[in-house]
Amino acid sequence: MTIVQLGSVILTIASLLASGQARAELSSRAGPLRIEAMVEGLRSPWAVAPLPVGGFLVTERDGVLVHVAQGRKNEVAGLPRVRVAGQGGLLDITLARDFTRNRRLYLTYAQPQSGGGAGTAVAVARLSEDNRRLTGLRQIYQVPPGGQGGRHFGSRVVEAPDGTLFVTLGDRGDDASAQDPTNPQGSVIRINPDGSIPSDNPFVGQSGIRSEIWSLGHRNPQGAGLDAQGRLWTSEHGARGGDEVNQIRPGANYGWPVISYGRHYSGAKIGEGTHKAGMEQPQFHWDPSIAPSGLLVYSGALRPDWAGDIFVGSLKFDHIVRLTGSPLREAERIEGPETERVRDIVEAPDGTIWFISEGRGAVYRVAPGG
Repeated sequence: MTIVQLGSVILTIASLLASGQARAELSSRAGPLRIEAMVEGLRSPWAVAPLPVGGFLVTERDGVLVHVAQGRKNEVAGLPRVRVAGQGGLLDITLARDFTRNRRLYLTYAQPQSGGGAGTAVAVARLSEDNRRLTGLRQIYQVPPGGQGGRHFGSRVVEAPDGTLFVTLGDRGDDASAQDPTNPQGSVIRINPDGSIPSDNPFVGQSGIRSEIWSLGHRNPQGAGLDAQGRLWTSEHGARGGDEVNQIRPGANYGWPVISYGRHYSGAKIGEGTHKAGMEQPQFHWDPSIAPSGLLVYSGALRPDWAGDIFVGSLKFDHIVRLTGSPLREAERIEGPETERVRDIVEAPDGTIWFISEGRGAVYRVAPGG
C-alpha cells in the first residue's frame, strides 16, 4: 500500500467515525453481530420507529420528535402539549400498519392535567410527505385526572392484527390503583384507532369497571410487543426484584401489588407473597431487578433460529436479554459499550434489530455479522 492509499484509508475511517456510521461488533451465542450507530447526540431518546421507505423517527422524552435520514437530524413540528417531569414526557411512537398508504402514526405522552398532575395520553397524527410536520393531530385517549408525581407512566402502544391499539399504563406510583377497576392506571387498555372502546373488550357492559381495561394488576410496563400468533407480551418493572415478562390475556389480573417476586425498596414484603388464586404468574421474572424497558418478539427474518425469541433491554445492567423456549429461559445477555441503558428495541422492516442506548444518546442497528 502506498502512502497515498494509506492516507485515503485513514481519511475514510475518520469520516465514518465523524458521521456516526462506524461499525463494530457485539458477541452473541449465534455468532458476531454487526452494530452500526444510526444517530448520536440525542438528549433523552425514548422510542424509535424505522420508516418503511428509509430514515426513522425518534422521540425524546423532553418533548422533541426527530426525523433522521442520511445522517441528518430534523425536528418534527406539530406535537401535542407534553409535561416533562420525572419519567414523564414524550414517550412512545408506533407507525400504523398501513403507514405507507396514509402515513398515520400514534404517540403516547404525559399530558398536563389540572392541579399540576399528568396522565398518560395517546394521540394519532399523520407525518407530512417531507417528514417535517405532524398533521391532523388528535388526542384519542387520556387517563382521567388524578396522577401526581413523575413516576410510572408505562406508555407503550402496539397495534394489534385487527387494528385495535394496546396501550400499557403504569400505576403512577399509586400501588392500589392497579387493583382498582374504576381506574385505568396500572392496566393494559385496548381501544380502537379513533379512541372508542371495542365491543369485545372483556369488561364491556359490566358495572364498576372501566370498559377500556384489557388486563389489570400491572406496576409499570415499559415494553410491549406481539408474537407471530398476535399475542401481546409485556416487560414490567418490579420494585426491588420482581421484574416480569407477561403474556397478556383479556380480563386477567397480573397481581400487583398483591403478589410479586420482589420486595419494596425498604426491604419490606410486598402484598401476600408470590401466588394467589385468580392472579397470573409471570412467564419469566428477574431477581435482582434488571429494570426492563423495550421488548421485541423477533420474527426470525435474518436469524431463523431466533424466531419467536424475546429481546428485552436493561436500563440497570446495560445489556439486552434474549429469552427463548417454553417455559421461557434466559438464553444470553448481549452487551457492549453501546448497550448503555437500553430504552427501546424494535425490528425494522428489513429484519435488523434497532435499539436505543439512552446512556449514549444514540440509536444502533444490529445485523448478523462476520
